Formats: sequence, structure tokens, C-alpha cells
Amino acid sequence: MPVNCDHKHVTPTSTHKKRPSKRKNAMPLSLVIHIGRHTNQSKAKQIKDSFHIAKPDLRRKKKLGKGQITSIDSSSMRKLCPNFDKVNGLETVLEVPIPEDMWTGIGSSGSNRWQNLRAFMRARFSSDEPSHLSTSSIHEFIALLKLVGSPLIPLQVQSDHTLTRPLKDSSIEALRANYIVKQYIAAIGGISSLDSLKSMYAMGQVKMSGSEMRQGDDRIQPIGKAEVGGFVLWQKNPDLWHFELVVSGFKVSAGSDGKVAWTQSSYQPCHANKGPPRPLRRFFQGLDPRCTANLFLHAICVGEKTIGNEDCFMLKLETAQDILQGQNTSHTEIIRHIMWGYFSQRTGLLVKFEDTKLVKVKSAEGDDPVFWETSTESVIEDYKCIDGIKIAHGGKTVAIFYRYSTAQNHKRRIEETWRIEEVDFNIGGLSMDCFLPPSDVKRE
Repeated sequence: MPVNCDHKHVTPTSTHKKRPSKRKNAMPLSLVIHIGRHTNQSKAKQIKDSFHIAKPDLRRKKKLGKGQITSIDSSSMRKLCPNFDKVNGLETVLEVPIPEDMWTGIGSSGSNRWQNLRAFMRARFSSDEPSHLSTSSIHEFIALLKLVGSPLIPLQVQSDHTLTRPLKDSSIEALRANYIVKQYIAAIGGISSLDSLKSMYAMGQVKMSGSEMRQGDDRIQPIGKAEVGGFVLWQKNPDLWHFELVVSGFKVSAGSDGKVAWTQSSYQPCHANKGPPRPLRRFFQGLDPRCTANLFLHAICVGEKTIGNEDCFMLKLETAQDILQGQNTSHTEIIRHIMWGYFSQRTGLLVKFEDTKLVKVKSAEGDDPVFWETSTESVIEDYKCIDGIKIAHGGKTVAIFYRYSTAQNHKRRIEETWRIEEVDFNIGGLSMDCFLPPSDVKRE
């Protein structure tokens, strides 16, 4: 039976401050830095109030309502950086909040950490920078961040309302899947609650670890220290979203303006993805129940499996070849992309999301092609009721990359543990300008 959403026994304590009003305007990071250093506070406030920006700042709020606390404790995330040049200067609002572990690991003192953080964001790294996730170069590390942190699913999914599927002439497997999805919708909060959502904001932190690229079929485990970071996600109907991820000072961005989905990093120019705009895979890790329901509405039930201590129904969804062909490039061909959802028989909730993608990379010199297979599994946990809708607040993703060729086979393992710190719905002030792609976006 579905998990009970009634949290009326939770009483907000006196430690919770009055909820601040949502600002209609905010400032870019560069201007905040400038004002904080060269202007007194009263003058700075006048400049801030007159400066127009697109995204509201929700990162300091703890929303209370309907008898429950709607965000978990975010004390471990740093959202402000002190002004070390001027005692009474304004603090800098970080565009992407970062974990305290990351802040304390990039310098020995406050001012030193701030200098290092600014250098990170400007991509001024020395050639002797230590490796991350057991990679041999910064470019390889950035590529792994994109593959694990901000991949897209292969299908375009309806995001502005909950769909229904005609049952006429459906197979028994499709009928079972339809029933399981209906149970999921009921368990997650119901159609009326889901269709009331117009936009979403989420902020969280991640911890990543990885292995080297190893030859053979032996079992591999991550080695070395874990990399920590934070992310911010904005979403608005239909097909608009923007995602920023910072791990160990390296930043990756991705987004969709409703016409094209794109990715960008501090080391690589912005690149548009082939095909129509598609949702971020992270949405299906318990963050966007409506997209999850609409995706698996077209799946089939292929059996049952135990995930942890939960007996689950297995739903399978294969991507049609004509859709995959629309995402091919001049040097890559997607052979297949299959997704699975594991729904608890006890609660009806999604407890695991899995997908496998096989890509053939063509050689420019006429050599034999190389096949890359990515297998990604996300275990989804800690559902909490936010405005009547259950949102997963934690989990773990394991991605294994296989490289096949006629000469040799290799594989690598990357693990990501993630936790959601803040979630809110129906954000005021999110305009189209918030989701515009960078001006240097390259389209193939």
C-alpha cells in the first residue's frame, strides 16, 4: 500500500525562521562580487534592488506549510562566500551551492579558498593538477561528469500534464504496465496534484568516485578519494530546464529551451544534442514523477525482481530505431537504448531506474569501429512528501562503461551518491530567459 503522506505530527520548531518572500530580481555572480568589494551596504542594496535578473533566489528558504517541513536540513551546503577584502562588504551568493567538504578541501584559509574557488570557475588550472575519478586528464574528467552527471534519456516525454493510454488492442504485458503506472501515480500523489505543477526547483549535493579504465572482465571497484560537489536544477513546462553541476571545482551545465537540448563545460564549447529536446536522466531519479509516469506509460511489464528488500515489478521500454537514427552523428551510431523501471509492489513507488546504451564509434582513418556500452543503475530512496507529492531525496547511481574493439576490451566504473537538500514547485519569476542556450552553441 502507498506510503502515508500525512506529516501533521511534525511540528516546526522555533529554529525555523520566517519564510522570506521570493525576490523578483537577482544579480549575476560577477556583479555581486563587484558590489561587495567596492560599495557600502546601503549603496549596494540600492543597486541590487534596481538590477533585473531572471532566476529567483530560493536557496536560503525553508518552506513550511501544510503541517510538514518541506526541505531537509541544508546546513552542510555552502551558499554564501564571505567578503575577505572588506569586513562590512556583502557576501557573494554562489550560483551553485557547494558542500562544506569541497569548500574546506580547496584551501587552508578562508581567503585562500575563495581565491581557489574563483580560479576553478574561470578554468585556470595548472598542468600538474591532480587527477580526478582516476582520469588521466581534465578533459577526460569533464567527459565523465557529463556522462554520469547530466545524460539525457533517448525519448521526448510530455511534461506539462499526465497522459493516459488507450487500452484497446494492447498486449497483456502493456496492460500490466499501465496498471502499475496508475498505481505509481496514486502512490506519488495523484493526477490532480501532479497536473498542478508548472515549474520546479531542486538543489542537492553529490559524491563521486571512480575506477581506472581496466582491461578484461574482472570486477572493478572505485579507487582513490571521492569527489564532492553540488547541483542546481530548474524546470518549467513544457520542455524547459536548466542544470548546473560543480564537482571539485569543475562545472558542467546542460539545458533545454524547448527546441534544442545542449551541454557545456568550462573546458569545452556549448554543444547541441541531436534530435528533439529531451529530459535529463536525473528527472527520473525520483525528482519528476509526472515525467516518470508518462515515460513508462508506453512500457511493458516483463517480470518481477527483488531490489534490496523490495519485491518489484519490472517495466521495460525500448527506443524505436527511427528515434535513435535521428540522434546519430557523422561519427557515431546508436545501436540500442533500453530503459527499465522497478516499481515496489508494496508502496507503488519507483525504487530503481536503469538504462543501457550501445554506441558504435566510426573510425576516421578507416579502422575497425569501436563500440561503447554504458550501463547505468540508479537506486532511489528516501521519499518525502512535498506539497502532497512524494519526491525522492537520496540515492546512488552506478555507471559502468564498456569499450569493445577487435583488439581488446576495457571497462570503467563510476559511482555517484546524491542527496536532495531543497525542493520547491511553481516558482514565480522563471521566464524564458532563464532557459536560453549559450550564444556559442554549436549545432551539427
